[in-house]
Amino acid sequence: MPEGPEIRLAADRVEKALSTLPLLDVFFAFDHLKSFESALIGSHVLQVDTKGKAMLTRFDNGYTLYSHNQLYGKWVIKKAYDYPKTNRQLRLALHNEKKSAFLYSASDIEVLRDEEVSAHPFVSRVGPDILSEPITPDALLERFLSKPFVGRRWSALLLDQSFIAGIGNYLRSEILFVAKIPPSFRPKDCTSLQLTAASHAVIDLMTQSYKTRGITTDLTIVDRLKDRGVPRKHYRHWVFNREGESCRICGSEIKRITANSRRLYFCPECQT
Repeated sequence: MPEGPEIRLAADRVEKALSTLPLLDVFFAFDHLKSFESALIGSHVLQVDTKGKAMLTRFDNGYTLYSHNQLYGKWVIKKAYDYPKTNRQLRLALHNEKKSAFLYSASDIEVLRDEEVSAHPFVSRVGPDILSEPITPDALLERFLSKPFVGRRWSALLLDQSFIAGIGNYLRSEILFVAKIPPSFRPKDCTSLQLTAASHAVIDLMTQSYKTRGITTDLTIVDRLKDRGVPRKHYRHWVFNREGESCRICGSEIKRITANSRRLYFCPECQT
């Protein structure tokens, strides 16, 4: 399932493809959206924002397209009207003179007036998006210690989109490892050093994953392993998907548990 960095990359591709020329054609698969096809034709895409795993495509005529990829949604960018060969269901197509952006499989799509976006049920409750909104480590630290979150386990908290938008399963394990926080801890159980480390890890790991297309390990380690011919899947993460392998820091065996019905990886020595 794509996480925040992957959605931000998809948003970049849509924005690059559609922002230079007006839309010539628009297709919605759902009947309740058909009336918006003509409303969007001729408009320009101003920018594409993200809110965690949702995208907000903003047009110059006062409309915003809300879409959420859910589990299986996928954006595909092609030359204009070059429909991909796929068994996926086409939900949305946006065409200009040179490019087409196709959204497949997603069913959570809405067209809103700009002034309606902030009141949308998902947008209004989701937390800050690290990759689309300015936020500092100090602001995150304050959020960690706020009443709604300070008493909840990190293993659940990091998957809660109302806490921070866009964190999913691999980032959860990686953030806790880098911050040296046991999965069973709550923010109120942590030292100030751990909390500060977590506030930086959220920003740094999400940003690095976005820039490197999913790599969260220290890049000096990555370069060393790549020079040895190690495949990407073996240097991509600190702990995620590395059960039974050695910790890159202390050499201990990486463990796997189930937390909130999803797999979580950690180092029992570094995260004590």
